[in-house]
Amino acid sequence: MTKQPLTLFLAAPRGFCAGVDRAIKIVEMALDKWGAPVYVRHEIVHNKFVVDGLRDKGAVFVEELEDCPDDRPVIFSAHGVAKSVPAEANRRNMIYVDATCPLVSKVHVEAQRHSEAGLQMIMIGHKGHPETVGTMGQLPDGEVLLVETVADVATVPVRDPKHIAYVTQTTLSVDDTKDIVAALQVRFPQIVGPHKEDICYATTNRQEAVKAIAPKADAMLVVGAPNSSNSRRLVEVGAKAGCNYAQLVQRADNIDWRALEGIKSVGITAGASAPELLVNEVIQAFKDRYNVTVETVETAVENVEFKVPRVLRTDA
Repeated sequence: MTKQPLTLFLAAPRGFCAGVDRAIKIVEMALDKWGAPVYVRHEIVHNKFVVDGLRDKGAVFVEELEDCPDDRPVIFSAHGVAKSVPAEANRRNMIYVDATCPLVSKVHVEAQRHSEAGLQMIMIGHKGHPETVGTMGQLPDGEVLLVETVADVATVPVRDPKHIAYVTQTTLSVDDTKDIVAALQVRFPQIVGPHKEDICYATTNRQEAVKAIAPKADAMLVVGAPNSSNSRRLVEVGAKAGCNYAQLVQRADNIDWRALEGIKSVGITAGASAPELLVNEVIQAFKDRYNVTVETVETAVENVEFKVPRVLRTDA
């Protein structure tokens, strides 16, 4: 039987960002330095394949510090943690390594600086997401107010409308966030924003690549985990940018082939915590079924690299 022709538009950049690369490297280097087990508070990055691979090497993933013994190293995830977490680790004399993405740490520093200047913070983010919890936990209760939508802006109960600043989660939709910021500026004309956009370069670049592909693809597949904020935003961006069918898949086994019947082109990208191995697996699944032509759509070149913490760069 002759395979039908199909064009795959492959987004570039896609997949791992510098913060995710660094976080995974931190766990691997910690295992090399201290041996197994090394404890990790929360999933180091939001990807089951990555987490399972590190678990196989001896990482133990827990939700809270209280689940860790005092005598083994613990790593804090790339999403960042509230100030109370390292404070508790210090109290218990634990060895800990902070794998918080430096771009998330930048937001933490901003929040602290604004607070010291007497400003109450508004955070644009998703309730319950570990990054939001970590950023809000940099300041005392009540000092950071969360808004998730434009509608939230109208009712957020601030202390003094003339002394307000805002920060954002780093993995949001660029376009949705602009609308929320605009609403904040209308309600609070004196609101202070970040010196530089909080949404990270990798999130922005991956969304731009999807926007370039979506209008010419019959379907868009985003390789990523359901609990990955940046991956889920890529699905939303694809749908908004004109792609009739945009779907999140963890790996090739999750592709809904019936939904793709009759298509001529598919866009493929991956969230910032999805390894290239899983992208290749999806491409191969299409090659098994179609006569595939792969066309790379490159909208940016990334060469960012973050150093691992000093404690891992010194001998045991």
